[in-house]
Amino acid sequence: MSFVKETKVKDIALSSPAARQVLEDAGVDYCCGGGKTLDEACLHANVSSREILNRLRENAKDTGPEDLNWMAAPLSELTRHIREKHHRYVREAIPRTQALSAKVATKHGTNHIELADIQRLFAEVGREMIVHMQKEEQILFPYIDALERAANAPSSMEPPFFQTVKNPIHVMMKEHDAAQDLVRQIRVLTSEYTPPENACASFRALYEALRQFEADLHQHVHLENNVLFPRAVELEASAT
Repeated sequence: MSFVKETKVKDIALSSPAARQVLEDAGVDYCCGGGKTLDEACLHANVSSREILNRLRENAKDTGPEDLNWMAAPLSELTRHIREKHHRYVREAIPRTQALSAKVATKHGTNHIELADIQRLFAEVGREMIVHMQKEEQILFPYIDALERAANAPSSMEPPFFQTVKNPIHVMMKEHDAAQDLVRQIRVLTSEYTPPENACASFRALYEALRQFEADLHQHVHLENNVLFPRAVELEASAT
């Protein structure tokens, strides 16, 4: 696929995991900011859209589980993938990273006062993500799966208490924005996850864990904002 500076970032992100990695490495927001053009997103990230286009052209196509065409796969397969890969990762990463953050802050907090804020921000994003995922798993995802089953049967289904899928999706997207803002603050405090020169192994492990958490969040939000949610809205509209 050929890209230009007017191409929507989400369309670039949807093209391949390799393209998403180019955006990720450059700090270009392709999840919550996926509706922007590449030029607009690069301006916000303070990088050259021409350089990103060059990297995209030069980048060899990668392979992996995210290569599945989620724009065509059953929605129930996508909701399961999000639960089993991204939700599981978040639930496992939060306590592990919180414990590491507390250890590093206790040992190095006097000389690195930013560690207290990093610990506080990560605890906040952890709390928000746990509640967020519960709402998706208990309310939104089951409705989307039921909507798909009804469309394939076909069969009728009771209108949801939230009236239309657009309503919980709106809430989920706002919560995505809030989580992204928190991890963005952490990235600033960690100087783009760059540990001090004399950092111990635990200090370096913490910054790497935080970097991985943000990278997974980007993939997670991308699959929901740019794939699952638009397809669910379209499916519901076609059923009415």
